[in-house]
Amino acid sequence: MTLMILPGLIDIHVHMREPGGTHKEDWDSGTIAALAGGFTTVLAMPNTRPPIVDAATLAASLDAARTKARCDYGQYLGAGPDNVETAPALAPRVSGLKMYLDQTYGPLRLDEMTLWMEHFAAWPKRSPIVAHAESRTLAAVILLAALYDRPVHLAHVSLREEILLIRAAKERGLKVTCEVAPHHLFLSDADIPVLGGSRGSGRGEVRPRLATAADRQALWDNLAVIDCFATDHAPHTVAEKDGENPPPGFPGLETALPVLLTAVDDGRLTMDDLVARMATNPRRIFGLPEQPDTWIEVDRAATWDIHAAAMHSRCGWTPFEGWRVRGRVQRVVLRGQDAYRDGQVLAAPGSGRNLYAE
Repeated sequence: MTLMILPGLIDIHVHMREPGGTHKEDWDSGTIAALAGGFTTVLAMPNTRPPIVDAATLAASLDAARTKARCDYGQYLGAGPDNVETAPALAPRVSGLKMYLDQTYGPLRLDEMTLWMEHFAAWPKRSPIVAHAESRTLAAVILLAALYDRPVHLAHVSLREEILLIRAAKERGLKVTCEVAPHHLFLSDADIPVLGGSRGSGRGEVRPRLATAADRQALWDNLAVIDCFATDHAPHTVAEKDGENPPPGFPGLETALPVLLTAVDDGRLTMDDLVARMATNPRRIFGLPEQPDTWIEVDRAATWDIHAAAMHSRCGWTPFEGWRVRGRVQRVVLRGQDAYRDGQVLAAPGSGRNLYAE
């Protein structure tokens, strides 16, 4: 065993599915999966059922997290057509405002650009705006960042045209940051027919869609432009993914670190690249406090095959089924206490802390 100590990882983009989808994940199972993957902090998206858009729905989500979460957490607020005036008062209690500007899972997509402008004008600049934007809507939201002179974080970038546009925006000093999900770094549309051990195409449904091999390569070629690696952990059950109307989304909390560590061994990343994008930059961009006495221990010599049957997420599958990877989490220490060790989750339900508590 060759142990390496890393800081506790931060995933700024997860879907806990609570409320409304707890058969496929909740704050308990999701944070168990997070700890098993080396994450000590997760930030949860608001497109639940019902969505997190006001004080009542925010309180319901945070109440569930308070009793169930086993790692530290934050909750995003969703930007809707009816909460432009009321949302800003909730900014101190959330990770940021999530704006859905393209097709997504749930009812939160904002189709009118006048609503985008109103949210940009109203939301406090000290709190992030995170945008689900693709292609032309990504260009439009970068324009708003310039017009309103405020930061915007672009979620799950997947296309060559997007990463080149972000590069150009950064070169001109615009306040733009971005994230890329491991599935967009390691998979392409050519993988869809056999994704996750299935010969159906339903398991390939994800938003943004898996792109071409050329798009994937453009992400690697512009690694310096990417601020964060975020899983976009979006679990759906095997039955749902293999059904007639498969919902979009991949699980990712338990596979992100090993596939990225394998890329380090292959010379595609450095350890500094990984730590910057999975700990340092997420903490800076989202104003997260330090977690004292918190770290993870990884066996860098461990070689193993990814199998969903050995994972903790309720969804029961992974797009990386059967992948041979190098590097395995052995221990997670959160605030001086063992939270995960040798395959066992030791943190109690509710021991995670809300990092945005007033």
